[in-house]
Amino acid sequence: MGSSSYKVVVQEFAAAIRSGAIPAGSRLPTHRALARQRRMALATATRVYAELAAFGLVVGEPGRGTFVRVRSGYDGLEPSRSLPVPRVADLSFNQPLAPGQSDLLRRALHTMAVSGNVEELLYQQPPGGHRHDRAVVATYLLGRGIDTVPDNVLLTSGAQQALDTVLRTLTRPGDALAVDELSYPGIKLIASAHGLDLVPVPCAVAGPDLAALDRLCRSRSVRAIYTMPTVHNPLGWVLTREQRERLAALARAHDCLIVEDGTYAFLEPSPPPPLQALAPERTCYVAGLSKNVAPGLRFGFAVLPGRHLTAATTGLRSAAWGAPGIVTALATGWIADGTVTRLERERRADAAARQDIARAALAGLDVTAHPRSYIVWLGLEPHQRPDHVAAVLAERGILVSTADAFATGPHRFRALRLALATPPRDLLGSVLRDLRDAIGSIAP
Repeated sequence: MGSSSYKVVVQEFAAAIRSGAIPAGSRLPTHRALARQRRMALATATRVYAELAAFGLVVGEPGRGTFVRVRSGYDGLEPSRSLPVPRVADLSFNQPLAPGQSDLLRRALHTMAVSGNVEELLYQQPPGGHRHDRAVVATYLLGRGIDTVPDNVLLTSGAQQALDTVLRTLTRPGDALAVDELSYPGIKLIASAHGLDLVPVPCAVAGPDLAALDRLCRSRSVRAIYTMPTVHNPLGWVLTREQRERLAALARAHDCLIVEDGTYAFLEPSPPPPLQALAPERTCYVAGLSKNVAPGLRFGFAVLPGRHLTAATTGLRSAAWGAPGIVTALATGWIADGTVTRLERERRADAAARQDIARAALAGLDVTAHPRSYIVWLGLEPHQRPDHVAAVLAERGILVSTADAFATGPHRFRALRLALATPPRDLLGSVLRDLRDAIGSIAP
């Protein structure tokens, strides 16, 4: 069968699934049966299902077959977040807000309005921000173990823009990007947008398999390593100093760039030194204020080696210049007066309390989590498909994320990621108990 005919089969299945003609949860013919029915090679039938899986329409279950995905809830990079019933709780996305933050914002905006040169906020900032604002961030980063000069800091509209700028300007299409086999979903979007080849590295509860990473770098040219060494999303690990030193040594030995994501690092009160401190000549550190202050405050930053500053600054200028002046003034004001540090301390206490609630509500289940994080990785039983479990929970008004959103390779993980920060804390226990009951009701 030619490539055009094979595409026709893919389109037929896709249309039938999207229209509901093939209902969610249906088992599709085996690869061999499809090959016989359509008079195609077995390899072509396999290719048909692989493409449907890439569209997020089907999921393969080893030993059981290929099933049409249930797409209720939050189960992919661009999922439908609609629910068949009124929403009870959103465990798919962390939107932490502390009591009194609205008043805090009102006071900060009033202070900005009555002091200083307000008109200055209406002018275009230089790409990456004014040096005095970069200096505020550089001082703040000392608390994270990063000692850098203001000139090596670029201010951005959130950590995602910082990450995009680094990878867009310091890599080329076709470059290999090593990444944990379970990782932040945004890295997949960026890699796809810029033509990067994501290469998954096996991981365990304690961190990535560094021996496997070494073998990977020996077998092919790896341009960069993307890592979250402090409070990993979604597995919550904190790499030891020894693991970090070994990772830095591997990057030096194979001449790889390190992209260190510190988005959740503030949740660990006493972490080992960041990779940026261990290998500053090749590490780009990115983070922001979405999780420690507010998700709507799109303010981030990147710390880069001096040799990469010109390229990254030019790339930032060609995209969106960085953070707007008003946002920068608000963010740096809160950093300078200690508000951010106070909110981080409150977030750590809140996250620890929520983890205590989660451990009690989910006791006996397969739970992986950092004790002060807003994330729980919940393993499922062999008979429980994540997309089906998400649909069952959606029927009860509970949104969750399935493992597919975090998988960077072909391996399918039977798990859910639960985000604990959004529901009111006094309701979290009952929501998680309802979740546990619903999952337990799914029979083999």
